Amino acid sequence: MQLPFRYLRARLSRAGLLPTTRFARVTCYLSALDIGLFLLEKLSAALNLSFGKSLGGWVTFLGYVLTNLWLILAYRWLRTRLLWRLRNRLIVTYVFIGVIPALLLLSMGAISVYLFSGQFANYVVTSELNGHLRTMEKVNAAVASEIAARLARGEPASSLSLEGLKKTDATWSHHVVCGWLNSKPLPMCGASPAFAEPSHLPPKFADIVRDNGKLYLRAGTTILVGQRTLNVISSEPLDRDVLERLAASVGEMTLYGETFQLNSDTKKPSDSKGPNREHEAIVIADRGSNQGLRPTFTAGNIPPATGFFDREINFGTPLPVVDWASGDAKKAGALLQVVTRPSLVYARLFAAMGDFAKGIEYFLFAIAIVFAVIELLALIIGTRLTRTVTKAVAQLYVATQHINRGDFRHRIPVKSADQLATLANSFNSMTASIEQLIEEQKQKQRLESELAIAQEVQAQLFPRQITELESLEVHGFCRPARTVSGDYYDFLSVNSDKLLLAVGDISGKGISAALLMATIHSAVRAYSMEQLPAVQERVAMIAGGGSPFMLTAPANGGEVSPGTLLALLNHHLYESTPAEKYATLFLGLYDENQRTFRYSNGGHLPPIVLAEDGSLRRLDCGGTVVGLFDGMSYDENSVQLRRGDIFVAYSDGITEPENDFGEFGEQRLIDLLRENRDLPLARISEIVTAAVEDWIGANEQPDDITLVLARVR
Repeated sequence: MQLPFRYLRARLSRAGLLPTTRFARVTCYLSALDIGLFLLEKLSAALNLSFGKSLGGWVTFLGYVLTNLWLILAYRWLRTRLLWRLRNRLIVTYVFIGVIPALLLLSMGAISVYLFSGQFANYVVTSELNGHLRTMEKVNAAVASEIAARLARGEPASSLSLEGLKKTDATWSHHVVCGWLNSKPLPMCGASPAFAEPSHLPPKFADIVRDNGKLYLRAGTTILVGQRTLNVISSEPLDRDVLERLAASVGEMTLYGETFQLNSDTKKPSDSKGPNREHEAIVIADRGSNQGLRPTFTAGNIPPATGFFDREINFGTPLPVVDWASGDAKKAGALLQVVTRPSLVYARLFAAMGDFAKGIEYFLFAIAIVFAVIELLALIIGTRLTRTVTKAVAQLYVATQHINRGDFRHRIPVKSADQLATLANSFNSMTASIEQLIEEQKQKQRLESELAIAQEVQAQLFPRQITELESLEVHGFCRPARTVSGDYYDFLSVNSDKLLLAVGDISGKGISAALLMATIHSAVRAYSMEQLPAVQERVAMIAGGGSPFMLTAPANGGEVSPGTLLALLNHHLYESTPAEKYATLFLGLYDENQRTFRYSNGGHLPPIVLAEDGSLRRLDCGGTVVGLFDGMSYDENSVQLRRGDIFVAYSDGITEPENDFGEFGEQRLIDLLRENRDLPLARISEIVTAAVEDWIGANEQPDDITLVLARVR
């Protein structure tokens, strides 16, 4: 059972569908709960259980919540999948930076064209309508002046000019002209006037009015005839015929007005293009009720489109309407909706420009082509730049995979001279440096391993088991400044009653000094173990080669003296080491029977013999350093040692370390020896080295620390 579950879990994990976040897990738990409630609801409905009806609301609520949660998870998953690659991120960035602003500009341009076309079409219609009202006003003023002149002469109130205008202009056949003299209708109004004289009539006006639920175009003029007032009003119904004349070059117009009735003769002709373009007269019984603006009738036709972009433009403009009875004006008493096309609007707009309009059209078309080419070039350049960036990132990603596998020889190909190329060169330089560092680290590890071996070998060179004499206690200590030491000390039993003490310091540090120390160690042991005849023969051979040094007489006739041994070592080192390599070396031979200490110092720091009474003697008899000059001889001296005397030999690693107060110095070493002379030699060595460490502090140990102690007992 666990195997299929693990397999499904692995598949979901590889597909990125395994819920790993708390939000995703909560969504899955709620989905399982919703499915469980849904199944429980269906089961209860099948078993006719009453509690199942209350579960429907919870199922619906959880379904709504889960829909939003799953949409959020789907958005996160798509964002993770689509935007993981840098190329997709750059494409999305380009869309937001380049495409969307262009689309917004195009949308703004289209909206501007739409608004401008609709507004211009309405402006044309309202201008035509206002022009028609001004014409009515001028004609009405002329008729009123003619009637006033006839009345002033006592003639009947009539207008020959109006009769002639009706005969010559068919549009005036629908006009009704009526006059009142001191509020009495003139005979020209007929038996019953078509409209009443308003109580609030300005001297001149020309407006759209509502009278008895109908819309009219009316113009009025008031003239004084002597002491009498003459009012002449021209009226024309605002019907389909008027709008047909206005819409001849604009498109289709629909008049919206407040609920009122129109005569049945105002229906649109039978050439209407369908029920969506035709509105019959609306007859409302309750004329006084105000139920808002509703379509009244439609006039004009929309021509076929001249192209794909020649779309219909629907725009409306309010018409101010004056109530005829009260004189109240409404700014939106009616609405005129115009449906037109850009081709009609721009034909009307550029009608007066002639061929120049064609030039402007071609110019705008050329600008559109230029902009399209620029946008296309921007798209191509953006795509190429995107590819260069994504290719560089992909190469960098592949390179990191090689580095992750330990392949530091992989290099990114560089074929450009931009910042990405600099990044690739930096990466290549970094991998080369890492490769070099790894190689250096390997060499360092090999060297450290070799140094560890050298340290182990060198540790074997220092005396581990010291054969002490009955009357002499000895102790030696050496702490290297690095892995291996260039200092040297040794205790050699010449015979049962004589002990050779050797203390040296090799020039330099590290491996070279350690190798020279090993050479001196082996040479000292080799020469000290030889019998005097062999040494004399070796000295004779050297002297025959032109190396004039003296052979010091043996102390007891059988062993090599310290001075002779130093001379042999000096010649040996001079012949076998580079010119800059040398050593300081102190050799001392202790005779237990006579309690004498015969020594020779080859340039080493003079050892000290500290007497029990506090006095001290420095053992400085000898010569120069060993191995620097050939043919050197070394003097010897002998001191008598008494019970309690302490012999101290040391390297410069003890006396020369410095801090803010200066060097540690020889005097501090002597003071420590005097204070602790009664302690065991190993304890005295610990105290001295601890004092030196405290003096150095946190600084690095500058040199090897070597201390050799001997006490007569």
